[in-house]
Amino acid sequence: MFVSTIKSSPAISDQPLNHIRLFSFKTVQMRTFHLTWLMFFTCFFGWFGLAPLMPAIRADLGLTRVQVGNTIIASVSSTIIARLLIGRICDVAGPRLTAVYLLLIGSVPVMLAGLAKDYTSFILFRLAIGVIGASFVITQFHTSAMFAARIKGTASAITGGWGNLGGGVTNMAMPLIFSVIAGFGISSHLAWRYSMIVPGVMMWFMAYLYYRYTKDTPAGNFSETGRGAAGPFFRRANFSVLADWRIGALALAYAMCFGMEITFDNVACLHFVDTFGMSLRSAGFWAGVFGAMNLFARALGGSLCDKAGGRWGMKGKGLLLAGALLLEGLGLIAFADSPGLPAAIAFMLAFALFLKMASGAVYGIVPFINEKNVGLVSGVVGAGGNLGGMLFSCLFRSDSLQYTSAFACIGVVVIVAAALVAFTQWTRVADVSDPGEPAPPLAEKSALIQPRLS
Repeated sequence: MFVSTIKSSPAISDQPLNHIRLFSFKTVQMRTFHLTWLMFFTCFFGWFGLAPLMPAIRADLGLTRVQVGNTIIASVSSTIIARLLIGRICDVAGPRLTAVYLLLIGSVPVMLAGLAKDYTSFILFRLAIGVIGASFVITQFHTSAMFAARIKGTASAITGGWGNLGGGVTNMAMPLIFSVIAGFGISSHLAWRYSMIVPGVMMWFMAYLYYRYTKDTPAGNFSETGRGAAGPFFRRANFSVLADWRIGALALAYAMCFGMEITFDNVACLHFVDTFGMSLRSAGFWAGVFGAMNLFARALGGSLCDKAGGRWGMKGKGLLLAGALLLEGLGLIAFADSPGLPAAIAFMLAFALFLKMASGAVYGIVPFINEKNVGLVSGVVGAGGNLGGMLFSCLFRSDSLQYTSAFACIGVVVIVAAALVAFTQWTRVADVSDPGEPAPPLAEKSALIQPRLS
């Protein structure tokens, strides 16, 4: 039904949309909107498919806590470099082909992960699989190209949030897939290995849909419009934009929110099993609930960011982001100090809400930092998220530090980062007029400096 609908509905406009019609597939903008979040959603199955199965994998491979922690770090560390590269590739080759090749190449280590026989081979597979996490940069880049300035933040937050929803669904679905396979009399030694074939096949199907039904821009692919690969890979890059202090502040903020999100996705099942004695399926369910908050929370953050920008400009967006981070940090500390499971779940939902709102707010700001290098900026900020995830994961590999203590430490760090974000000078002269930097289109300039959106 979905495929036939999008196949028979030609694009109506070659301009970015200034509205979102969630149930429409008539325009290339809305087809791309839905397929880009589905692409990231699918990639999450491959990227985090092993995480909810870690209790079974730990027993099968005889992994120590330090080794488990190292594999978690591996799963997010390789994504740092991948996001930096993918952002630049999107600027040059376009998001469509970038996504297709990432899906096809990334599916290989996903499906072959079951060949791991020991700690060394397993951590190498997790390193290779981590590259798939760069799909997020494609999602944000592609969405930004399809929508007008006044709703870029909302659109990017929805696609990013619904894609991140894959982390929650993966925590729910992979234990079920594992259970179904084991139900046929297959040992757990083989069941977790066979389970990883499922996300690999999903990635193949998604590569076909993305190639067939999306365009790089509303006006067409880069090859049709003349934009993109005109010369060597680095010739068109303006790396001087990275000197903008706001990019560093956004990378820090994303480390605090998305970095914590992927860390929690990796350790949630282990935490609930080890701390509260849950079964693998029950732990997977509650870890999935955490991820399911992306259904609305990230979009809420992006929408509020757009509204704050319309009323107070970039300063309003920055303060909104700082406030969400502050509440996330307080929620994490409360979660760590929970006296029992009901309180832990309640505080988990609280910090999850503000964490995901902060993620939406970050990418409600990213497209307005430098419109000529959106891919580069998106990649750097996205890499900051994974750098945060890698550093936070180090706390969970220590034998001397309990998981609850690690959550509390992260909460304090997030609060400090919120203060730094709050004192960042988000508006600068270049936002309005800078002869050394291309002026933003009138629509985008209005979104930044007018007191209200019309």
